[in-house]
Amino acid sequence: MHVVVLGCGRVGATLAMALESEGHSVAVIDRNRESFRRLARGFKGKMILGIGIDEDVLRKAGIERAGGFAATTNGDNTNIMSAQIVKVRFKVPRVIARIYDPLRAEAYRELGIDTISPTLLGAGMCRDYLVGVPYRSVEDYQAVRGTPSAWPRGSSGAVPERSR
Repeated sequence: MHVVVLGCGRVGATLAMALESEGHSVAVIDRNRESFRRLARGFKGKMILGIGIDEDVLRKAGIERAGGFAATTNGDNTNIMSAQIVKVRFKVPRVIARIYDPLRAEAYRELGIDTISPTLLGAGMCRDYLVGVPYRSVEDYQAVRGTPSAWPRGSSGAVPERSR
């Protein structure tokens, strides 16, 4: 499968290298040439300098034949806009956007854009580790949306004071 990754920060670079090591063809888009240094020396995918909401840039990355697209920049707005363009204009079947703001992530998820909130994922996993409950699925963490009363109780059966 051909995958286009927008953003070559730590997440984007790690994702691109993981997909390539599994045999996928990968193109990475970033507006900062220096960001491509995060990719391994042996990275064989395409590196496209540009803005991920520009359709010409997306075409250079091979979006018209892509089976997947991941928007991983540090900007929620850029990630949402690019995900919408790719999903609606180019009909890419698997599109996901990283959205830091949990409320926006949920709102766009309800509008049909698959999102992942590292804020909810990180906070939920840290919380589960600290109170001694097993880790849950990614979907469970994305659904809790800051409602500690919905989270499972710790090994003592009590919800920790700080999460109430």
